[in-house]
Amino acid sequence: MIGSELDAAGVHDPALRESYRRCRKINAEHGRTFFLATRLLAPSQRPAVHALYGFARRADDILDDFDEGLGTAARADMLHQLATHLFDRLVQGTPGGDDDPTLAAVVDSARKYGITWQLFDDFLGSMQMDLTVTDYPNRAALDRYTYGSAEVVGLQMLPILGCVVPLEEAAPAAAALGKAFQLTNFLRDIDEDLQRGRVYLPADELAVHGVDRDVLAWCHDTARTDARVRSALVEQHAITRQIYRQARQGIPLLHPRSRPCVEAAFTLYSEILDRIEDIDFAVFDQRATVGTARRVQVGATGLAKAWWARAKHAGA
Repeated sequence: MIGSELDAAGVHDPALRESYRRCRKINAEHGRTFFLATRLLAPSQRPAVHALYGFARRADDILDDFDEGLGTAARADMLHQLATHLFDRLVQGTPGGDDDPTLAAVVDSARKYGITWQLFDDFLGSMQMDLTVTDYPNRAALDRYTYGSAEVVGLQMLPILGCVVPLEEAAPAAAALGKAFQLTNFLRDIDEDLQRGRVYLPADELAVHGVDRDVLAWCHDTARTDARVRSALVEQHAITRQIYRQARQGIPLLHPRSRPCVEAAFTLYSEILDRIEDIDFAVFDQRATVGTARRVQVGATGLAKAWWARAKHAGA
């Protein structure tokens, strides 16, 4: 399958094809919802999406590897090297002196679709924040982080997906979708993030409900959701829902062949919010997930829509 995708994308160089294969493998192993949605894109679009995911995962692995022998300084150096090698290849046009298997594919995709270095730099800037920033005092501070960690991913995806309007017109909704997905992760993974010493919720908004680090630590230690924390999470849940409503407005602006993919991702991620609500925000003792049967149902529906859209708009 990957061979036909690469052929459709016009990727023929053996070394470059191998880089794309490695990125696809990373997406398949770790992406789950993202990989499923990618399968709904046209074959020619998929390799670039795999490349973006592979690079993002590479940076994420530097940050979240539980190897205690890797201190902050070592992780910062690894992240700096990754950024330097990407800059050298993408901007300077030099080999970059690195054998990271994802770089060749992501550079090729960035050049093919006009994805700027600035978007990668903003992404890496947020990754660097994860090395030292463990709390966010207010919404503005969290927004600065989520712009680089999530919104730019939506912006990077936009030229691959294609639009029926100028890209800048669709950009706000694309950024909102990336942000909505990220905020959903923050709510679902609050307990896991606490284990890494991080809280991705605005401290001042939590404080309104009487929640601080100590209260969250109690929830983690007891695997229970304190009533104050539940109240705070209900508010964060509503904020995230509103961002999904903003993001939905961008789906009709996409090229018809890309809409089924984004609709499926939108449905599956927004239903994680449903599951969080269904378990009454008991996110410290269980993980809110969308079941396999539902994922298959959404995927099958999306696949049918994708086939129809590609047939109707073939050559467009």
